Amino acid sequence: MQKLAHTHVREGEDISDDHHNHDHDNHLSDMDAKVRALQTILVEKGLVDPAAVDVVVETYEHKVGPRNGAQVVAKAWVDPEFRASLEKNASAAINSLGFDGRQGEHMHAVFNTPEQHNMVVCTLCSCYPWPVLGLPPVWYKSPPYRSRVVYEPRKVLGEFGVELPEGTKIKVWDPTAELRYLVIPMRPAGSDGMSESELTDLVTRDSMIGTGLALEPEQE
Repeated sequence: MQKLAHTHVREGEDISDDHHNHDHDNHLSDMDAKVRALQTILVEKGLVDPAAVDVVVETYEHKVGPRNGAQVVAKAWVDPEFRASLEKNASAAINSLGFDGRQGEHMHAVFNTPEQHNMVVCTLCSCYPWPVLGLPPVWYKSPPYRSRVVYEPRKVLGEFGVELPEGTKIKVWDPTAELRYLVIPMRPAGSDGMSESELTDLVTRDSMIGTGLALEPEQE
């Protein structure tokens, strides 16, 4: 993500009518504050290697969590019955694969099509489906992203390297304390004949937030 300066210019894109109903704010919770304080003390005393902490965070941010969501997407691509279940009750469908936990209790899947591209942004804080996407990226929690996606989603997508056809509508979904969204990207061309496991490798974290697309087979 390169630049996210705030702007009030609207592009006429479609914004979800869902109203935000948060029961928390942007400040650290008591637990988060205690964890950060403890980490600082341990690092200062030489008991914890910051590089090791970074490796753990990197693992959960880019490997463990997103891999769960990628399996959900790949199964939806190849299994019509699972896709139907995901559309009807995403929480139950995701739980059937063994992916559940805090911040993933109430899920809703939104499916990209040639006519509509979906994006997710929590405008007031950083609601995020941890069980399927792992740790939220830093830019997801940044005020510029949270404000600009609402007003100029197409421009923000361009800054992520995603250029959509002019005729594709963009819908922005705003999660709440009670509901999380998972974007199901379109299956990329040229992936016919690939196994479910191979398809999983094409699904990125950003494509499940809506700021990216699934990889083409040659990009894997």
